[in-house]
Amino acid sequence: MHTVPDGVEVVASRERARRLGSPPLLVLDAVTGFLDAHGIGSGPLAWQRIGDGHSNVTYLIERGGESVVLRRGPRPPLPKSTHDMVREARIQRILHGHGVPVPEILAVCTDEDVLGVPFYLMSRLDGTVVTDTIPAHLSPAAERRATSEAVVDTLVALHGIDVTRGELASLGRPEGYLRRQVDRFRGLWEVNTTRSLPAVERISDWLARHLPASQAASVVHGDYRMGNLMFAPRAPARVLAILDWEMATLGDPLADLGYLTATWSEAGRPTTPLELTTVTRSPGYLTQRQMAERYRSRTGLDLTPLPWYQTLALWKAAIFCEAIYTRWRRGERPDDTTFGPSLETGVPRLLERAGQYADLTATARRR
Repeated sequence: MHTVPDGVEVVASRERARRLGSPPLLVLDAVTGFLDAHGIGSGPLAWQRIGDGHSNVTYLIERGGESVVLRRGPRPPLPKSTHDMVREARIQRILHGHGVPVPEILAVCTDEDVLGVPFYLMSRLDGTVVTDTIPAHLSPAAERRATSEAVVDTLVALHGIDVTRGELASLGRPEGYLRRQVDRFRGLWEVNTTRSLPAVERISDWLARHLPASQAASVVHGDYRMGNLMFAPRAPARVLAILDWEMATLGDPLADLGYLTATWSEAGRPTTPLELTTVTRSPGYLTQRQMAERYRSRTGLDLTPLPWYQTLALWKAAIFCEAIYTRWRRGERPDDTTFGPSLETGVPRLLERAGQYADLTATARRR
């Protein structure tokens, strides 16, 4: 933990923040005042940046024996309708009431004068996020399989919630979800890139021509992957919380399955920038095909069109990664020395992989 931070990312006071050319992500006296207003801890702060997010930013804050997690968007300017922390907090509060494993939301700050963007505080959970190393308690072969199964089963449970009534029904409009996704992200490419990649338009046209009929309506997480799950600190494998709800809405549940399987690391498959949990290349974890089959057996949904959803997932991923790349090129991600520059070639790789899934769908249609 850091107790005397100073620099571009975190500064001690608003006065120092005003003197910086690039606004800091955390201003300690401002956060201290917000904690005071909500009766959270006392005394000086200790902080630590956590998570592997390349968009929104999360900090563990400790103060007077209390621990909370602060989540905020990146530095402004922000693209329209993105990084909405107020909406993300509201979604988690609603889902918490339906038994979905999410952290408890403690406070929401809508005043942009505090940190430059809205943010919220949530409870700290004692758990493990699996990314590039396998925790000892989840390392035995049986636990690797159980981890994979828990990923699928948690998604099945999320998709099984009734979204036709109550507050959940206000989170989105399932009808026309897939068409809106294609149209929206096609428009986002035009405003978030400074280069020409013809594959984007080619794939978007293909997606629009081959829209599948949605079989169900559900909560769609939008970024459902193992790196956004927190597991219990002891075996057996059990999901404590689903994290990162920024892109959640109501829509077609196979959009989540398509994203999960298309970004799932598997031995023998080419890497992409969305391979954020590399451990599943190791023996013992379910394959993409096995994950899909487990989901199908528990939901009864027809997965014949799954390659279309996988194409959509990687095409969308290429577009939001291009936005990160453009922000990096403009100097708006000064702390990013690896991920941003890697997207010069990473985005074309995502598009190439998306095109391969599209070929699978086309082949299936011809049979």
